[in-house]
Amino acid sequence: MSTNHSTMNDPAPADGLSTETAEDIKQHEKDYSEAGFWKKITQYAKKAGEGTITQALKLYYAAKDPDTPAWAKTTIYGALGYFISPIDAIPDFTPVLGYTDDFGVLAAAIGIVAVHIKEAHAEQARQTVKRWFL
Repeated sequence: MSTNHSTMNDPAPADGLSTETAEDIKQHEKDYSEAGFWKKITQYAKKAGEGTITQALKLYYAAKDPDTPAWAKTTIYGALGYFISPIDAIPDFTPVLGYTDDFGVLAAAIGIVAVHIKEAHAEQARQTVKRWFL
């Protein structure tokens, strides 16, 4: 089941974020579903790597926070939609480079919404990753 999120006023791309990347994030918002997120993240955690999974979880926990504004959630869901989408710029099964684009999109989204990612979200992500990667 896909979660529908409406955009308020779309912010201009953050410094260093290309309009193309911002549009890519926005296009993938429709691909996000909570079930799809957890399926991908649990099945491919080791393959995607600790850094990519930590970024995804920070965004996920920030999106679940009622204090996070709608425009930030839209950006987050777009990035997470890209992460779980089977259509990537670099296919996830490509050795070494497979999750590079996913990491880049997640990092770009974090750059846009960083002010709304609380230490509690980061700690929750670290604790989840710690359990999975031990």
